[in-house]
Amino acid sequence: MESRERFLRTLSFDTVDHPFSLDVGLWGQAADRFREEGMPTDMHWAPYHLFLDGNEYFGFERVRWLEIDVLSMLPPFDVEVLEEDERYVVMRYADGHVSRALKEGYAHGTRSSMDQYLSWAVSDRASWEDVKRRFDAKSRTRYPAWWEDVKQCLAARTYPLCVTQNGVFGLFSRLRALMGTENACTVFYDDPALAHDMLDYMTDYLIELITPALEQVEFDFFNYFEDMAFKTGPLAGPNISRKFLAPRYRRINDHLRAHGVQHIWLDSDGNTEVLIPLMIDVGITCHWPLERAAGMDPLKIRNEYGHDLALAGGIDKRPLAKGPEAIDEELYHHVPQLIEDGGYIPMIDHTVPPDVSYENWLYYLEVKHRMMGVDWNPPAD
Repeated sequence: MESRERFLRTLSFDTVDHPFSLDVGLWGQAADRFREEGMPTDMHWAPYHLFLDGNEYFGFERVRWLEIDVLSMLPPFDVEVLEEDERYVVMRYADGHVSRALKEGYAHGTRSSMDQYLSWAVSDRASWEDVKRRFDAKSRTRYPAWWEDVKQCLAARTYPLCVTQNGVFGLFSRLRALMGTENACTVFYDDPALAHDMLDYMTDYLIELITPALEQVEFDFFNYFEDMAFKTGPLAGPNISRKFLAPRYRRINDHLRAHGVQHIWLDSDGNTEVLIPLMIDVGITCHWPLERAAGMDPLKIRNEYGHDLALAGGIDKRPLAKGPEAIDEELYHHVPQLIEDGGYIPMIDHTVPPDVSYENWLYYLEVKHRMMGVDWNPPAD
């Protein structure tokens, strides 16, 4: 069975030779540890050591995320260092936010601690008007160079293709990226007209931007990057989400489906359980990565929503640091049951942290692949 067919049939709860094989990725610090402990240094890597494009060495199947530039502000803000000392650097970035970062522990695009965010591109309606002009869907540089050649290459593919790159577009996440988390949570109350305007504009912008691609290329899925929840619940509750987010999700999803996109994913860390009925109602077909530390239990979700929602993720990353017995216990918690039921891609619930050894990582992969029926052997020393 070719990879693309396997992907589509897995997510549709159809019979497959084995579930689609994929995983999330590594912290940059974990990648450095793995290399010290025997991982080859000459592997093909996606940016930030993610596996979401696939990885031949570890047995993950290829996925392509079309490189339409949804995210960039054009023109960007000037990138500049505003303050710096031995431990910290304060910078303004191309998207207009200013943050203070700890230098120690930085590796391959990931930090060992989160930045302290100091200001954001949008603080009021006037600043929004300035930012709005930077999202022009007609800019020719938003599409890949040599677009006609790209289309020809994609037409004969045997792997699944997403409409845009991972981690670039969501509704709540766009507010958060432009305004900061606190303001994204309060704007619905403090200035609902501004919230509506920002969400309408970004929805119009996305639809206009992706329509030429949808008309010229056959896509398999679309992914919303939201990260709209914390450990015990969502940052925008069901009532706010129903009023502000749901109408825009429907517009986008209806447009995608009208152009043949079968599967629509929503990516959010944290506990999103109370939003799942809304996700299903607006046309989301797959939810991931199902963060176990936040109480997201894939079996519980499947038992409650059945085949209304495909799932990906849900394997707790924390037991990987503890060794084979803990890894076995975690995997047998739900992976065989969901594989048998279908509509499930077994993956870690986030990128792997540096407290996991390379030996444990390989053991996890060996057991997971065996459960899936994937022909894979641990790489030789």
